[in-house]
Amino acid sequence: MAAAASSSSTESPKTTTERRGIPGAQFVEDVETYLSQTGLDVNSALGFLQERLQQYKLVEMKLLAQQRDLQAKIPDIAKCLDVVATLQAKKGTGEALIADFEVSEGIYSRARIEDNDSVCLWLGANVMLEYSCEEATSLLQKNLENAKASLEVLIADLQFLRDQVTITQVTIARVYNWDVHQRRIRQTATSSTAKDS
Repeated sequence: MAAAASSSSTESPKTTTERRGIPGAQFVEDVETYLSQTGLDVNSALGFLQERLQQYKLVEMKLLAQQRDLQAKIPDIAKCLDVVATLQAKKGTGEALIADFEVSEGIYSRARIEDNDSVCLWLGANVMLEYSCEEATSLLQKNLENAKASLEVLIADLQFLRDQVTITQVTIARVYNWDVHQRRIRQTATSSTAKDS
């Protein structure tokens, strides 16, 4: 318990908290202090930072795939809402609705839709359910709102992740440059000592 408290107190306040499981990156102002606090040598610190950068890149790829899926799903839901609204508008007029619909990829069929009180919605995973037009509208509205909210959260997560990638890349550069600078200082000191003798 005391060890946990002491380790948390030594952490820098510059460490960003995590966001939805994505750990925050620490901006390093003083590389020497950072290395002494973490207890790592330069190569180990660079290895750790490179590994963290790869983890960020992997999470970014997953989030981008989710974003693409949501961006494809939102227009589909909106199109379904439009179809249900069209069916409701034609209801009671006695006029049949002629529609072309996709049976399979690239295969379409023409249908004549008479007055109908219900629609079938494809829920995925080989499940289709019949709903009244009002229930379908409310379900599709709720799904559309949820998809838009999820997309907003996902965009915020991606921005947070991009910030963490940038901070990590800057930290890698700072640690590497500090190491190069220290090597030059040591090399200059050894060459001047060799000249003096």
